[in-house]
Amino acid sequence: MRIRLDLGYDGTDFSGWAAQPGRRTVEGELTAALGTVLRLAEPPRLVVAGRTDAGVHARGQVVHVDVPVEAWQRVPGRSERPPERALVVRLRSVLAPDLVVHRATVAPPGFDARFAATSRRYAYRICDEPAALDPLRRHDTVVLDGPLDVVRMTGAATDLLGLRDFAAFCRRREGATTVRTLVAYTWSRDADGIVVGTVVADAFCHSMVRALVGAVVPVGLGRAPIDFPAAVLAARTRDPRVKVMPAHGLCLEEVTYPPDDELADRVRTARAVRTPPST
Repeated sequence: MRIRLDLGYDGTDFSGWAAQPGRRTVEGELTAALGTVLRLAEPPRLVVAGRTDAGVHARGQVVHVDVPVEAWQRVPGRSERPPERALVVRLRSVLAPDLVVHRATVAPPGFDARFAATSRRYAYRICDEPAALDPLRRHDTVVLDGPLDVVRMTGAATDLLGLRDFAAFCRRREGATTVRTLVAYTWSRDADGIVVGTVVADAFCHSMVRALVGAVVPVGLGRAPIDFPAAVLAARTRDPRVKVMPAHGLCLEEVTYPPDDELADRVRTARAVRTPPST
């Protein structure tokens, strides 16, 4: 049976999501914990909504895992908790404090944590007045000598919206498409004066969000014209003037899914090859 896990983690001490020999990763830690709690003979295979890089955080990560029915039924042990609650409690006892499973639920038919997702929302935090940084937020906020103009940054970001080929903002992978639909990209200041970027897309390729931030920051600093990011996008090749921003300022905030009766259609659509509109 398929189980959906909703989780969050502080990415500071993780070498990203994906399991790597000799390195501490979110996938590695969670796989080991599930194998222990469920008493599985073989490590379970996890499917994640979005693979985060080393140092990137998550509040709203989603994973699915297929487990034997009998393993699921014995999770409560002698307790009277339902398996959903019992799994969360037992995982908390074996996971380190920087990785927390918030919920475990039986997934509806057709659910796929990766391909059924309709959007991923990330936030990027920047403090542009170094003396004002809250030291308790140093692990999730990047410090820049500002000031940053959030109005100009949002104006530049808006030109990137839509179904596009984001090759200029991605690390290419053999056989992988760089076509994505950027749904929203805005910048604002929160109540503490921190500059926060919100980026929403149907999916992201490797390093895409941090490169999108790196393209807009020079505009906010007044070092590039407002059409600079759009020009980079149109060139469809990596531009050395676009710096991939530090990982620790980035957090996966939310993954969304369609209603249960639309999950299978969404999976088929997500697996289809996407092409940008002709220009």
